[in-house]
Amino acid sequence: MGRASVLALAKQGFIVYAASRTPEKLFDIQSESIRPVHLDITDMQSIKETIGFIERIDVLVNNAGYGLVSTVEDVREEEMFDQFNVNVFGILRVCKAVIPKMRKQESGVIINISSFLGKIGLPLFTFYNASKYAVEGITDSLRYELKDFNIRVHAIMPGFFDTNFARDNLVTNAKTFEEDSPYAKMVSTLAPTIVAQINEGNSTEEVSEMILEIIENVDFPARRTAGDKAKKFIPMKKELSDEDFERRVRAYYNL
Repeated sequence: MGRASVLALAKQGFIVYAASRTPEKLFDIQSESIRPVHLDITDMQSIKETIGFIERIDVLVNNAGYGLVSTVEDVREEEMFDQFNVNVFGILRVCKAVIPKMRKQESGVIINISSFLGKIGLPLFTFYNASKYAVEGITDSLRYELKDFNIRVHAIMPGFFDTNFARDNLVTNAKTFEEDSPYAKMVSTLAPTIVAQINEGNSTEEVSEMILEIIENVDFPARRTAGDKAKKFIPMKKELSDEDFERRVRAYYNL
């Protein structure tokens, strides 16, 4: 999603600072408009050094993240912290660095890439779910906090998209995936299904197009879903009781 968004924004005339822990992976698309920069969102010093030299920032897209696959029983303290350190504290750190610039220029757009799993739960993804629920809360609160400074804040809630997420950005807890785990049946049923749905998901262009629409449309809603799964599950969640929705999810994923 990040790469697709960088290309789409540059095509529309934006100067894009493509921030990554591995900016060399973006050197193939580097240009006057696309400027790869090193950024570690778990390190405030790295954020200050990178953000500091950029004089003006009109749009911030918080896109970094990964997913921990673990039961609550098995999770290690380090894994639990790492999930929130990237998906939640990372967003807050970058916002903390960027907001003063936007406030002084009295304009700006912050777009948080959340997830439809920030509105619904799934077993084995408790920590990822919780981190994305937090992103939704951050989005809602910042909308109030920054409105007087003409800074808009929005969330995009993607479903499953054909990215490297399942291949590179899923972290699994070893105990949860042991053959004799009490959760082995659930793991063998759910994990391969989710991975397949991610790898066979929607095109990332849908998200990059939505980012452009948010920037251009001052009346864009606070949040919007992207992708088939999100468009299916989020409306269903609103229409059904919690218990009925759970029954639908259990049936859908054979839980």
